[in-house]
Amino acid sequence: MRKLDLLTPADAVARLNAALDAAGYGPARSGAATETVPTTQARDRVLARDVVSPIPMPEFRRSTVDGYAVRADATPGVLRVVGEVRMGELAPFAVRHGEAALVHTGGNLPEGADAVAMLEDTVPLTLDDRRQAEPADGSLPAVLVRQWKIQTNKKLAPGENVIQPGEDVKAGEVVVRAGMRLREQEIGGLLALGITQVEVIRKPRVALIASGDELAPAEAETRPGQVRNINAPMLAALVARNGGEPLDFGILPDVRAAFEAAAQRAMREADMVIFMAGSSVGERDFVPDVVNAMGEPGILAHGILFRPGKPTLFAVCDGKPVFGLPGNPISALVTGMLFAMPALWRIQGALNPPEPRFIRAALASEMKSPRDLEHWFPVRLAISASPIPNLQSLPSAEPISTKSNLIFGLARADGIACAPIGVDNLAAGTEVDVRLFD
Repeated sequence: MRKLDLLTPADAVARLNAALDAAGYGPARSGAATETVPTTQARDRVLARDVVSPIPMPEFRRSTVDGYAVRADATPGVLRVVGEVRMGELAPFAVRHGEAALVHTGGNLPEGADAVAMLEDTVPLTLDDRRQAEPADGSLPAVLVRQWKIQTNKKLAPGENVIQPGEDVKAGEVVVRAGMRLREQEIGGLLALGITQVEVIRKPRVALIASGDELAPAEAETRPGQVRNINAPMLAALVARNGGEPLDFGILPDVRAAFEAAAQRAMREADMVIFMAGSSVGERDFVPDVVNAMGEPGILAHGILFRPGKPTLFAVCDGKPVFGLPGNPISALVTGMLFAMPALWRIQGALNPPEPRFIRAALASEMKSPRDLEHWFPVRLAISASPIPNLQSLPSAEPISTKSNLIFGLARADGIACAPIGVDNLAAGTEVDVRLFD
């Protein structure tokens, strides 16, 4: 019977990442297969090449406020309004000293204007006010007395409340780097530049290989002693959520030849391989031997100081990451989420993979933990008025006692919290960082 390595999770991940880097993966990888997709459908896709702006942004001087386009050296003072600049149009007139033009947020500034007086910093003049504003000798024609005028109350600086051409982006500037996982803001920026298609890394294909004579398809009626295969569908959803294309290889019987055939097929068709079950140390756990025959360097770590998922296997075979995850559903999902999904983003070359979200909470009840393992356990969050210290200012995290083959223990949870190696008891009120599922 083989022995487990029992590395710390951090050491196992470090070995994996070093092997993936040596295989040419990592941030902004080159040489990957790519495809072109509509920008509107590129959320969470990894950009394959730098995008250069074809134009300055904005292309014209724009007002940042509703107000009046003016010459800054004429403020404060009484200004004659010569017209309105309609949205989406260029002004058919210029603004000279002592004049103003009504503009709206985002609107174009007419020639001659170099600042915008905010609407709330101006006062429209009544007829009497206008007469008082004219020279006492009445030197201006009477018709001008009745023209639209405003009083500006603030001294403006040139460029105030104005966005200059190219202030956001200059023509020829790299606006999004290769390797960026595209978010809503990058998609909006690219569309603003008229870039409606982008070249992205092709979604990595992930082979999902479940095994066990006791497994039946989820849609099947089970016989006594059988359970439905839920690991592959769960991991398929996780893979799809993290930028991959899941390939369900079905259910393998506990026969070595079946594992070998599935491994050969996976190396032909997939970019990453996940075995579910078969990675422990029993007589029917064929995954370690099969993985070592899949390519170099092979197994990097087999067994980690971790619950749930002590027999997890990490490997790189001929440049492809390979995982052996435990067969129990909670173990498979947690190890897949914490270890396999970061590797999936790494082989996409993502510079900004999704960061897990944490919330600080206080345990609502005591949690015992194996002292020699890094223990992640499910918790349910709530706002509590408990007299336990810390619970009045923090959400409470109620540990959910469950076994690793009971999936609804995880379905009832909002996230998972960690008891680190060396800690065998977390008292009620202990502050923990809860890693949220959503």
